[in-house]
Amino acid sequence: MLSFDYVEKHGLALLRWSENDSQEKWQKLIVSICLEASEATEFNSSNALTLPWWAFLAVRGQVLNVISAFGLKAGEDFEISNPAVARLNHSREMQESFLSEETQNLSETDLTERLRSVGFQRTLTPEQVRNVSKLLARPSGASFSVPGAGKTTEALAFYALRAAENDGLLVVAPKNAFAAWDEQYLQCFPNRAERFERLRKTDQIARQLSDNPKLMLIGYQQLVRVRERISEHVSKTRPFVFLDESHRVKNIESQQSQAILKMSHLPKGKLILSGTPMPQSTEDLVPQFRFLFPEVSASPENVVERVQRVYVRTTKDELGLPAVSRKIVRLPMDTYQEKLYSLLKSELAREAERALTDSTKGALRRFGRSVATVLQFVSNPALLADKPEFRYASELTHALSEGEGPKIRYVISRARELTKQGHKVLIWSSFVKNVEYLAECLRDLGAVYIHGGVDAGSDEDEDTREGKIKKFHDDANAQVMIANPAAASEGISLHRVCHHAIYLDRNFNAAQYLQSEDRIHRLGLPPGTATTLEIVECEGTVDETVRLRLESKVSAMAQVLRDHSLNISPIWETGEAEQEVDSAGLDKGDVAALAEALSSK
Repeated sequence: MLSFDYVEKHGLALLRWSENDSQEKWQKLIVSICLEASEATEFNSSNALTLPWWAFLAVRGQVLNVISAFGLKAGEDFEISNPAVARLNHSREMQESFLSEETQNLSETDLTERLRSVGFQRTLTPEQVRNVSKLLARPSGASFSVPGAGKTTEALAFYALRAAENDGLLVVAPKNAFAAWDEQYLQCFPNRAERFERLRKTDQIARQLSDNPKLMLIGYQQLVRVRERISEHVSKTRPFVFLDESHRVKNIESQQSQAILKMSHLPKGKLILSGTPMPQSTEDLVPQFRFLFPEVSASPENVVERVQRVYVRTTKDELGLPAVSRKIVRLPMDTYQEKLYSLLKSELAREAERALTDSTKGALRRFGRSVATVLQFVSNPALLADKPEFRYASELTHALSEGEGPKIRYVISRARELTKQGHKVLIWSSFVKNVEYLAECLRDLGAVYIHGGVDAGSDEDEDTREGKIKKFHDDANAQVMIANPAAASEGISLHRVCHHAIYLDRNFNAAQYLQSEDRIHRLGLPPGTATTLEIVECEGTVDETVRLRLESKVSAMAQVLRDHSLNISPIWETGEAEQEVDSAGLDKGDVAALAEALSSK
């Protein structure tokens, strides 16, 4: 007898079979399907295994096909426990909701009246009315609108209209987005007393959850630490669960993704929110969609069609934002820098070939570190000076004798030129030491900086992230900000005071790049404002490959999201002076592009 059960405490599917069935072909097929469904599938004994419920839902159709093909009969050859039946019935309802073609088609008046009746006071834009109406057709959906279009407001309107009076809401978000959820909730529900409970300290979360807060905020990393406790709470209380910046779970094998998927079958309603849902490829959408509909099969081959049924997006064109002016500044390397780069390039080309034949994560990470070293050298040769393991010490000494390097020199000179013209300037670099060095060089311009080592805190403290942002906003003498995209590409709005950004360097992370652009190009720009981005490259280097790969990734995202305004192709001007890279920002396509570029020059 084959039995299917649901282990509520751990969110697992439990399959058992009798000793007599162990040699049956159908048993081997079902076990094989379960093993392939998830790396977390494991044997409890010689005749039992468990796997995450979300993974079982994804392959339950295959399991049913085996049962049907071999003529197994319910009650005689297999049985399903009552808890498993209840979960499967819920899954069938979710699958039917996904396939449904029903739409709300609410007018702005109807939607506004319904929102007012539940205490939602904020007035929606026409685009938000359209988006919320579509989202309401299903218990799960996606908002992929550009930053500034109001994804948080849309999500809260969805919650207001779908939730019963006592239904809770758990938001999983980057820590720097917590304040935005507090602010938006207060604006949408000014007359409600409840506020978000921040689940930030591991040793206090159990007590916080025991009070059954209605509104909860938790960071992705914190969720990993307390995933069992959070899953248990979600199982008991059935809140709505929203993922803010949902591309954080683009890697299905990461701990963050596994923690999210573990509870994907439990919430009463779900939303994912991201302006850049597929920073690398369509494969990034798979875990995000599986969170929304674990009962609907999804793969890199079909996930685009699946997502397009359930997402909404407001584009920059719809917001009436003028196009960004992107300019490539191409610079020749210094003489000794170019000679050393030639050695590094040859070494990197060999590593790229090895990385292409080695499919392990470790190989990609090792190659990512090598790429980071080369990008560091191109941006600022001095970054390699404190690497005792660097093998070309004498060549580096010659390169350092030439000074700071052409990119650093240009950025410093250009920042001074722009500030003299009355502009505030935002400078981006992927490398912490570049950020701090530029801040020191431009200290006389009141430069402030943000990277991962800058703590969050009160905006009255100039040493905190918030304090530095406030100073750049409000202090006329703070004319320059230098930032690291890994730390500052989310949760910061500088568009009211800064309209010129310079990129000393970039990496392969398309989400970070697009979000960094959006710090100064978003809804609320003063009328007639021109936004200018200067991207500094060294000729004939990996900088060019980074640019081409970013353009390719953003173009692919534009096709999936049907947004022709999503385009980062630069303006080429003749006559003009011509969290660091790791496996999270580097994929196999990037490796292949680097291998081809490095071997062809």
